[in-house]
Amino acid sequence: QLQLVESGGGLVQPGGSLRLSCAASGLPLDAYAVAWFRQAPGKEREGISCISRSHRSTYYADSVKGRFTISRDSAAAFLQMNSLKPEDTTIYYCAAVWRAPFGSQFGVCVASEDGYNFWGQGTQVTVSS
Repeated sequence: QLQLVESGGGLVQPGGSLRLSCAASGLPLDAYAVAWFRQAPGKEREGISCISRSHRSTYYADSVKGRFTISRDSAAAFLQMNSLKPEDTTIYYCAAVWRAPFGSQFGVCVASEDGYNFWGQGTQVTVSS
């Protein structure tokens, strides 16, 4: 069973940076596409970024494009967040779904909540002066 644990959240001033990590255990993360989501109180969960199993394809929501960068290695995924804004304040979650090492799904990812079946517990990011 794949287990995911996020870390790296915290309090940062507007314009600052944070790097979130999503550490995997139980199974190698290499076999999974990975995504980052966030959910503010009273709002739907938003898929903000994802990276394919192949590592070659990434996606960014318009709300974070140009400011956030997703990356990964064999054991973890990361979300580098720059130029943070107060509206980025919320809980961030990483998620993963197994993908075959060939075929159409190997090189793509989607940031849709329904597409992921392994989730971390979330890490709080607060952007405030």
